[in-house]
Amino acid sequence: MPTDGSQHAGTPRLAWTSDRTVRLEVDPGPNAARVVGVWARALRAGLGPAVLDAVPAARAVTLVVDPVRADPAALNGRVREIVAACAREEAFAGRVVEIPVAYGGAFGPDLAGVASMAGVRPDEVIQRHAGGVYAVEFFGFSPGFGYLSGLDPSLHTARLEQARTRVPAGSVGIGGSHTGVYPQAMPGGWRVIGRTPVTLFDADRDPPALLAVGDTVRFVPIDAGEFERVRARSEP
Repeated sequence: MPTDGSQHAGTPRLAWTSDRTVRLEVDPGPNAARVVGVWARALRAGLGPAVLDAVPAARAVTLVVDPVRADPAALNGRVREIVAACAREEAFAGRVVEIPVAYGGAFGPDLAGVASMAGVRPDEVIQRHAGGVYAVEFFGFSPGFGYLSGLDPSLHTARLEQARTRVPAGSVGIGGSHTGVYPQAMPGGWRVIGRTPVTLFDADRDPPALLAVGDTVRFVPIDAGEFERVRARSEP
């Protein structure tokens, strides 16, 4: 059943930003990321060779167009048809991805600091973070690094003043009003409160990224023993 995201599906705001790109904007709202993800997948599949890609971003989809093949009037009409079909087919239910997380200790060195800044106990940070329902709003920084909206406002925390030179793959962090998971070991300045044994990005997997724009994410607390068991099952 469509949620209130379907209010965005009738008539997208569509603008040609160059002879090679078309931008479709989504109204802000709790389901904007989900609408963007649905639109991107449907447009990528349904527009044919004149459109090279449909790139989801924060509250918008950008179509990358072959200017030789594309007829602007025909493309505009086809885009509106596909978006309307998304609403009719009740495509906004989305996908829910559960990610197990071991919080605190060696897995989450910044948990105590986030708790102190929030004025709560570390276990309350875990409860609030794991109790959230998050939307993959957009990707950035690194392949597979999804910016997740929906973080409890009490947990909004500024990034570290000095970034770490290496953050382990799977680290779950908070950066401002977003939370997210580091898909590879890399430098980073988000405050790390836990780690997942699940692989977020694998170039040999199809698709490589575990998450997609518009997915709903829930974090499930696990202990160190379960972390090792899940990691062992995930290894080739």
